[in-house]
Amino acid sequence: MRDCVPKGALIKMVLFERTPTVSVTEKVTLDEPSPPASPTVSVDKIPDGGREAWCTALGSFLAQFCGFGYSFAFGVYQDYYSRRYLPHESPSAISWIGGVTAYLVSSIGLICGPLHDRGYFYPVFISGAILQCLSLFMLSLAQPGSYYQIFLAQGVGSGLAQGVMYVPSYAVLSQHFNRRRALVMSIVAAGAPLGGIVHTMMLNKLINGPIGFKTGVLISAGFVTVLLFFSCLLMRTRYRLHPSVPPIGVWKASKKCICDVPFMLMVIGFLLYQTAFLYPFYYFQVDAIKHGLSLSFSFYSLVIVNAGNFCGRTSAGLLSPLIGVPDLAILSTVACGVLLVGMVWLGSVASFAVLGFLYGAFSGMNIAMMAPFMALLTANPSELGMRMGISFFITGIKQIIEGPPISGALLTDRYHWWAPVLFCSTVAFLGGLLFFVLRFMLVRRSKNPDQDTPQLTRVTC
Repeated sequence: MRDCVPKGALIKMVLFERTPTVSVTEKVTLDEPSPPASPTVSVDKIPDGGREAWCTALGSFLAQFCGFGYSFAFGVYQDYYSRRYLPHESPSAISWIGGVTAYLVSSIGLICGPLHDRGYFYPVFISGAILQCLSLFMLSLAQPGSYYQIFLAQGVGSGLAQGVMYVPSYAVLSQHFNRRRALVMSIVAAGAPLGGIVHTMMLNKLINGPIGFKTGVLISAGFVTVLLFFSCLLMRTRYRLHPSVPPIGVWKASKKCICDVPFMLMVIGFLLYQTAFLYPFYYFQVDAIKHGLSLSFSFYSLVIVNAGNFCGRTSAGLLSPLIGVPDLAILSTVACGVLLVGMVWLGSVASFAVLGFLYGAFSGMNIAMMAPFMALLTANPSELGMRMGISFFITGIKQIIEGPPISGALLTDRYHWWAPVLFCSTVAFLGGLLFFVLRFMLVRRSKNPDQDTPQLTRVTC
């Protein structure tokens, strides 16, 4: 029959048969280099609230409380290890335990983010919760002077567990919230400093009291186990696994992120800032003790930092609609750099209290803006888990290479406080400079929009 059809008409007929009709919203999805890991849902279909959504937010809050929040209490371990449990190890060697934990929290997201996008939220998150509980129970069995036992249980085991839970507990919120996403993510992020407050007070009372290290860590592990059990019960995902979806193109998604100039500027800015971020959380309590302050205040000095961090993270969700996510990131980064410089002159109770609270507040604002910043610069919500994983992997590299270990090496056994402060404040200011460049780029882009780019906040190469 086709022999009777003119050649030009035949070509048009074949093209018509093989070319699907695509709407404007569908074309954006088809242009993506990697297939959506979970169904791309219209913004209007996201409930932005409801019992299931808020239960998931509470579960994510508890996950941050027991995960990254436990890392915020590492200053207690840093002080206890250096004075009693690992007295022959240098501050730098001890800080490697916390540095490895922080690195694994970020880097494991490169694996867990894509798994979340594919619909494997429950197996990934529950396995992380189980590993976190098991690691803390194993830490209670570590013997005095056994550096490798503590390193494996707390540094590697707990770090892997926190990393497995970290990205999925954030990414799942995008399935339930859109308009309130920045507010909810800020509230969830506040779970980490609140966990730092509770765990710091508990651990100081337990391991520095008559109970001792073994029983104290055991009680802490039981407390974390109960909370993570309720977290697993509360969290829900709206997207089910679709076996017909082909595997995620990790390389294509990574290449797309690297070519997204504003996104990479944001990632490098957070990478520089987070190099300095954990220094006060690891050394503030040691600093107070070495300056001759009372043990009772020194044990609560880290609580003050975490209390400020909690206030900063909760207020960030309220301030971001008024100030803007990029502006709030710039303000908080520069403020943290200034406060880090001020740590050189710490000496009195008042100075520790004021500077500790302010640093905690501004650092909390900065960290709370990381996830909303990623969501702001991600056009396709189904790639958010992947992008979070790639971003956290990159930012986690400097936490182990140039973070607390280098700060401890600069501090030395003689405790030269000015050296790590100078290093941390410098990299923090560099991170703020990159955020300023990114803001200038986005403002300029909004005034001269590219007609071929539907998302004005994205400049791709």
